[in-house]
Amino acid sequence: MDTTVPAQNAPRVLPRAEWVKTLPQTIVASCVLLLDAEDRILLLRYAGGQPAAGLWGLPGGMLDHGEDPAGAARRELHEETGIALEGDLPFIGYDHRADVLGTGPVIDFYFHGGRLTAGQPVLRSTEHDQHGLFALADLESTPLATGLATLTALLNAARTGTVVCLRDGLPR
Repeated sequence: MDTTVPAQNAPRVLPRAEWVKTLPQTIVASCVLLLDAEDRILLLRYAGGQPAAGLWGLPGGMLDHGEDPAGAARRELHEETGIALEGDLPFIGYDHRADVLGTGPVIDFYFHGGRLTAGQPVLRSTEHDQHGLFALADLESTPLATGLATLTALLNAARTGTVVCLRDGLPR
């Protein structure tokens, strides 16, 4: 015989739809690491008026509702550079950042887009005002949206075919 007695004033269990609204929200983004024949990294500089104006970062951006990370990486790369990639995009890492520009947590997925061909045109979107190919050694005094430690870890992952797990831009 069950002798338990319901507790007085016990909190009610929320219906699922209400409970889901109480869960933490995280922004999810995808970025693409593209290299040239000399292992220089394609970076874009955010234009004035953008939250990261003046900073250099990898092509990429937030996922649309229902979009998968690899699909978002392809879409963002094409929107920001005019470059369309065929075939698989190897997954090379992720980064959990606790807070980005006051928006709260962000999870970035990183994919290796392969190598750019010599003379590959880059057709920037209005979101960016410059682009360039950079060796890691050239980035020590460059204002970066994607940190040097992150770029170093991603370049190593792309070279070795491994996956890197980052926390706030640093390998774990």
